[in-house]
Amino acid sequence: MEIKIQSIHFDATEKLQAFIEKKTAKLEKSFEDVQKVEVQLKIVKPATAMNKEASLAVTVPGNTLYVEKTCDTFEESVDQCVDAMKVQLSKYKEKLRNR
Repeated sequence: MEIKIQSIHFDATEKLQAFIEKKTAKLEKSFEDVQKVEVQLKIVKPATAMNKEASLAVTVPGNTLYVEKTCDTFEESVDQCVDAMKVQLSKYKEKLRNR
């Protein structure tokens, strides 16, 4: 599984990147055949409390699943994205099983 992290208009810290890699690695437990995970981090203007946006694009055979969340911190956003993606992956896996 390939993990690609993009931080738009700022530099993500090593700590944040390690956190993202650790969290997204858990997606393989929901669906074994994950090929690529693309994480995009951006700060939404104006600078308000809820301005950290994370989006997750997960490439699986024949499809790309997408989730986007905005929270106070990037960690919180990534956490919510991963949780939502786990739900999507299990639904996708169920759909494949029914074919």
